[in-house]
Amino acid sequence: MILLNDPRTRRRRLGVATAAAGLLAALLTASPAAATPDPGDGPAATKGVSKSARAEAAEAIASGEIPGQDEIVHSANLEHLVNVPKDVLPGTNSDLAFQGKYAFAGNYDGFRVFDISNPKKPKTVSQVLCPGSQNDISVSGDLLFLSTDSSRSDDSCNSTTQPVTEKSSWEGMKVFDISDVRNPKYVAAVETACGSHTHTIVPERRDVYVYVSSYSPNAAYPDCQPPHDGISVIKVPRSAPEKAAVVGFPVLFPGEGPDGGGNPGAPTNPGVTKTTGCHDITVLPSKDLAAGACMGDGILFSIKDPEHPKVIDRVQDNVNFAFWHSATFNQTAGKVVFTDELGGGGAATCNAEIGPNRGADGIYDIVGKGEKSKLVFRSYYKIPRHQADTENCVAHNGSLIPVKGKDLMVQAWYQGGVSVWDFTDSSKPKEIAYFERGPLSTETMVTGGSWSAYYYNGYIYSNDIAKGFDVLKLSDRRTDPAKRVRLDELNVQTQPDYFD
Repeated sequence: MILLNDPRTRRRRLGVATAAAGLLAALLTASPAAATPDPGDGPAATKGVSKSARAEAAEAIASGEIPGQDEIVHSANLEHLVNVPKDVLPGTNSDLAFQGKYAFAGNYDGFRVFDISNPKKPKTVSQVLCPGSQNDISVSGDLLFLSTDSSRSDDSCNSTTQPVTEKSSWEGMKVFDISDVRNPKYVAAVETACGSHTHTIVPERRDVYVYVSSYSPNAAYPDCQPPHDGISVIKVPRSAPEKAAVVGFPVLFPGEGPDGGGNPGAPTNPGVTKTTGCHDITVLPSKDLAAGACMGDGILFSIKDPEHPKVIDRVQDNVNFAFWHSATFNQTAGKVVFTDELGGGGAATCNAEIGPNRGADGIYDIVGKGEKSKLVFRSYYKIPRHQADTENCVAHNGSLIPVKGKDLMVQAWYQGGVSVWDFTDSSKPKEIAYFERGPLSTETMVTGGSWSAYYYNGYIYSNDIAKGFDVLKLSDRRTDPAKRVRLDELNVQTQPDYFD
């Protein structure tokens, strides 16, 4: 294990110009489906790399510019406590949710529940086999929610993959009763248009509303017809979750034509994905606000009436953003961090040739109040360490680190690892800690790395696609006040008011 105090001492020169130029050209001309590849239900995607790229990787490892294959490196203020490898669920690890002393880890084959009462020794409580990518996961009280975004033979946990053209195909939301976390029970399934790539819960006292994000309508699939320019809203009665049902499909991008009114993408905006839905939504219930990352668009909207959200403002970045992936508010609802998942999470975009402004975070200030609020761009943030051309790396899921008066965030970057950064000054974000592994392979592109990295009750938890569940401990005077903030539950896309 290597400890490196200053990530700037390892500015990597990896990335053969010809190979990187080819990748960038491909990304700039890719269709929406090609620009956002989905690993599906199978093993992690692999692809070959050029001989020159392999030679550069070997040379960089030998010189110490990048860590060796599977070698762990981190800043001195971020300690790696433990890794728990995958067990009976072999699929891609995905998102995380938390409740009390438990962490709930999504996996394309189901989900796993950890007891994290001792963060140094997480214990597996239960594992549920229920295939269906992505198995994006949330919890609320006695209920657990899973997103299914792959064509399944039926809505059971014994379903199999089948072509989307089959009329019997099923995609949507699954609901489990977790009143006994050692024995979760499947209680409801709700089919939604185009499935559920991700979802966001808006918890009310009696009911739970679920905003279902999905995209890429397929005219051949009966339940996924274009235009697909909104989100499905599911209402789940807490007292009778088996009665969960879709109660609306609010249109967020009204417009004429077959694709609605979202970003038209290429060829009008080369390199930008056409908006045919949303990838992810984050809500801030204490402020009745939500931010949507919707492929070619970023939006700010009101959720005062959760069944009828209302768009307040909409922005595009047709120069540097290829795919608006996720959103995070700061605590005072004065900023939103949007991520750009350039290459769909399967490409090597953290290199000098791609540069610091693509595949990065975009920081936007919220200027004005109420329905007159506007999103105003301030700057980009990207990890300062270049990665090998065999490492998929791009901005991905992260959460706030709750320190009053500061805007601090921890974030996953796939094989770029985990980054802790400060955006208190929206125009001058800076990294303050990091953790990463060396490439899974120096010969072939193998998809892996941290899918989600979240701060919960004093520790950082990361769900690594290939390596499993990691626990990190941050020791830094700038983040130490966050250790005093305790939560009973955390779904990162349902942001809490940490200081209420």
